[in-house]
Amino acid sequence: MKITSIHLSGYRNFFDSTINLVQKTLIIGANDVGKTNLLYAIRLLLDKTLSEADLEPRDSDFYTYQKDLNHFSITLWLDELGENIITRFKGGVSEDGVLVLQYSARRDIDSGKKEYFIKAGPSIESNALKELPSRIYLKTLNIRYVNSNRNLASFIQKEKRHLLQEAKDSRTDEEIFADSKLQDRVKTNLDEINRSVEAMSYVERATTGINAELSELSVHHEAQNVVFEVGATDPSVFIDGAHLASKVEGRRLDIGGDGRNNQIFLSLWASKNRLEEGQAEIESIICAIEEPEAHLHPHQQRKLASYLSSNLNAQVIITSHSPEIAGKFAPGSIVRLTSRAMQTRAASSGCTPLVENSFIDFGHRLDAIAAEAFFADVILLVEGQSEVLFYKALARQIGVDLDRHNISVLMVDGVGFSTYIELLKVLEINFVIRTDNDVFKIPKLNPEQYRFAGIQRGLGFYFQILGIDPGVGDHDFGDPFNELVYRKAELTGHAENVINEMPLAVVELISMYREALAAEGIFV
Repeated sequence: MKITSIHLSGYRNFFDSTINLVQKTLIIGANDVGKTNLLYAIRLLLDKTLSEADLEPRDSDFYTYQKDLNHFSITLWLDELGENIITRFKGGVSEDGVLVLQYSARRDIDSGKKEYFIKAGPSIESNALKELPSRIYLKTLNIRYVNSNRNLASFIQKEKRHLLQEAKDSRTDEEIFADSKLQDRVKTNLDEINRSVEAMSYVERATTGINAELSELSVHHEAQNVVFEVGATDPSVFIDGAHLASKVEGRRLDIGGDGRNNQIFLSLWASKNRLEEGQAEIESIICAIEEPEAHLHPHQQRKLASYLSSNLNAQVIITSHSPEIAGKFAPGSIVRLTSRAMQTRAASSGCTPLVENSFIDFGHRLDAIAAEAFFADVILLVEGQSEVLFYKALARQIGVDLDRHNISVLMVDGVGFSTYIELLKVLEINFVIRTDNDVFKIPKLNPEQYRFAGIQRGLGFYFQILGIDPGVGDHDFGDPFNELVYRKAELTGHAENVINEMPLAVVELISMYREALAAEGIFV
C-alpha cells in the first residue's frame, strides 16, 4: 500500500495544493516552506501516536494568510491495498483499488468552537466519503514518524525491551537451551559480585550511619540493613538494564558523537520497523523521516540515503536540505515545495515523470553541485568554471551575498543549457542564462561566411522557455520578438569583412536581439 497523492486545502500555509508521492519520496524546499506541515497533515490521518487532543484543530491549522477562511481539509489517495484494509473499509474502496481518507475541520469565529471529521470512501465525489466513528483502521495502516530532534538515549530507553523481546521470541530451541545455561552462570556471577562489593570497606562504611539512624527511628525493621549493591540479582532484570556501547578491536568506547548517535538511532528505528512489517496484523507501514542527514558528513549522508531506500520495504517519505541525499534519489521521486504569493505548493504537483524525462540527458551531471539546484530560489547558468569563479567574485565585490539570497551559480560545461532549462522549468526554479556572444564560421562555404551563433543560441533558449517550436504553426512571440523572429535569417551568411567591420544595420539588429533576450533573463 502507498499514498499516491495528498491534497491540502486551506491548511496552514497550503491554500490549494496537490502533491503526488511515490514509493520512495524526497521532499525538499527552503526553511519554513512547509515540509514539516506536509508530514503533519499525513500524520493527522495515519499516526496512531497522536492523541485525541492532538487531533483537535487549532487556529494555527487554518490557512495563515486568509483569516476569514474557517475550514480546511487534508485528503489522501491510497492504492495497492491489501486484503485486510479492503475488508476493514468494506464498500469504501473503489473498483480499481483506491481508498480516499480525509480529515476536515471547521470553526465558528463567534463562538470559537472547532470540530473535525474523518471520512473514507472510494472517491471525493459527492456523498462518496462517509464519516468514520474512530481511527480503528490504524491497527493495520499507520505511519511511523521520526522528527529532526532525535534523542538516542530516550529512544533506547523506550524501545530496547521491545527490541530484546523480538529477538528473544525468534530464537531456536537450541539457542533457548544455550541461553538458559548462560543465564544460570550470570546469576551465580551476579551474586558473587554483589557480595564482593558489599564487603569492600568503604562501601560498607558508607551506610553505617544510615543504618544507625534507622534503628533509632523504628524497631519494626531492625533486621534490615541498607547496603550498596551493583544491581539486580535477577539475570532478566539485569539484562533489561543493558545499554548500548561501541567496541573497536574489543575495546569499549562511549557512544557520544552526534553523527554516530544519529546513525545508530536510524538503524535501530529501521530494524524495529522491519520486524513489525512481518506481523500479520500490521498490513502497511509508511515511514516519514525528517532531515536524516543531521550531523553527518557528505559520504555518510549518501550512504544513509541508500540505506533508508533499500532497507525499508515500506513507503518512505523523507525531508532533507542535503544535495548529497538529493543526488541519490531518482529525479522523478523528488518533491520541491515552493512558496509564491504566500501559498506553498509543489512544483509540477510533486513526483512526476516530467522530472524523470528531463534527466534522460542530464543524469550523468547529477552530482552534489548540480543537485544544489534543487534547493536554490534562483540559478545563474553559465558555460564554464571560469564564469562560475568570475560571478562569485563579482558578487562579493559588489556586496551581493549569494547564499543569503539563495542564489546558485552553476556551469553547464559548454553550451548544454537545454537540459538544465527543462529541469528548472519542471521544478519551477527561477533562472537566468549567461552565454557567449559567439560568431562562428559556417563550415564548407566558399567564400567564407559567418553566423551570430550566440544570438541564435539565446533565441533558441527563448523558444524552449516558452515551450514552442517557431517553425510549426503561427505564434505570438510578444513584442519585440514578433519582429525579431522573422529577421533570423539576417543572423547568418555574413562575409568575413562584415564581421570585421559590421554595418550599422547589423550592429543595431544585434543590439535589438541582445536587449530583448536580456529582458527575458538570457544574457548574450
